Amino acid sequence: MPTVRTDVFKLGDKFATLLGDDVRVGESAPEFTSVVPGWASVNPLEESKGKVIILSAVPSLDTEVCDRETRRFNEEAAKLSDDIVIYTISTDFPMAQKRWCGAAGVEKVKVVSDVVETEFGLKYGLLIKERRYLRRAVFIVGRDGKLTYVNYLPKLADEPDYDEVINAANEALK
Repeated sequence: MPTVRTDVFKLGDKFATLLGDDVRVGESAPEFTSVVPGWASVNPLEESKGKVIILSAVPSLDTEVCDRETRRFNEEAAKLSDDIVIYTISTDFPMAQKRWCGAAGVEKVKVVSDVVETEFGLKYGLLIKERRYLRRAVFIVGRDGKLTYVNYLPKLADEPDYDEVINAANEALK
């Protein structure tokens, strides 16, 4: 049974129910399974083992801030080492993610869905029970599988500090 937290994060002026516990820098990144178009299961940490992994959690690609964030990370990905992989994770259906990526021209960021088991949301303390979508956050997993960067954004409308994330990812390569 996941931890239930009702005093951490607000949707508007009311506290939302978050399921799961926050993760911290230095901990092993929890393994999780998500799905891609066609409903095939994928484990992003296993798939990209030995690389630096940026995990960008967003509520829905069909919202303005998530759209902007994913497009920006896609631009940044084109400039990064092949040893850095960026995943965007939402609870959108995989076919909706595929359609959005095609329309947005997003090819460098790997987009996966947490819609089936919400395993990522639960293991990283991101699942908002009332809406069944993810709180916005960014994590970096080092080559050794440990978290080197954790940023839970205080509001859904907040964007991450992209330069800070990219610098932290490059630092994790060393």
